[in-house]
Amino acid sequence: MKKITIAIDGYSSTGKSTVAKQLADHLGYVYVDSGAMYRAVTLYAMQHGIISKDKFDIPELKEALPSIQLKFKKEPHWEKARIYLNGNDVEDEIRNLEVSKFVSPIATIHEVRVKLVAQQQQFGLEKGVVMDGRDIGTVVFPEAELKIFMNASSVERAQRRLKELLDRGDSVTFNEILKNIEERDFIDTTREDSPLRKADDAIEIDNSEMNLEDQFHVALQLAKDRIAGRI
Repeated sequence: MKKITIAIDGYSSTGKSTVAKQLADHLGYVYVDSGAMYRAVTLYAMQHGIISKDKFDIPELKEALPSIQLKFKKEPHWEKARIYLNGNDVEDEIRNLEVSKFVSPIATIHEVRVKLVAQQQQFGLEKGVVMDGRDIGTVVFPEAELKIFMNASSVERAQRRLKELLDRGDSVTFNEILKNIEERDFIDTTREDSPLRKADDAIEIDNSEMNLEDQFHVALQLAKDRIAGRI
């Protein structure tokens, strides 16, 4: 069976990573969470005082980029690959709301995107890869055989994110999360460098009224049809 490249883009908290991982597991493909890469760079910037509520030292971030090394590691007993920042597992640290507040500004920096896009493209050289993010179908893999664009209402996305963070034990409120999502949407869609947009040949899935199983089966059928050459 031939292998294809699957690019999944969309707004934050639309379930991109969940469906991408499900597809990769089912098809035996490699899953790459591009968002984790931007979050890891953001965590580095926070840890080194490059970005905070009152500061964003862009020249210092650019100077630090050669010192930021990212890798994904997957052990047989792990459910998914985890991201390592300069040799340290930061998979859990990058998922909190504080990192979410700063990741979109970090992702607007051209030099950051150039560095990470080059790494992402290396992952897809041999096909058989599923990658999700904001510019996968438009910039990273413009020739991907299947492009999916995930969407959902901001309220629904905020409710999902709230549950996720509360289940982790984080202290957050719905309004705080909704504000963060709306701010990220604005930054992601209006930035000059690789803004979030639906590729012309992408298939949109609005999962506002879907559960995880429903959205997976919709995406899986699209993948099967594309692999078989039916669409």
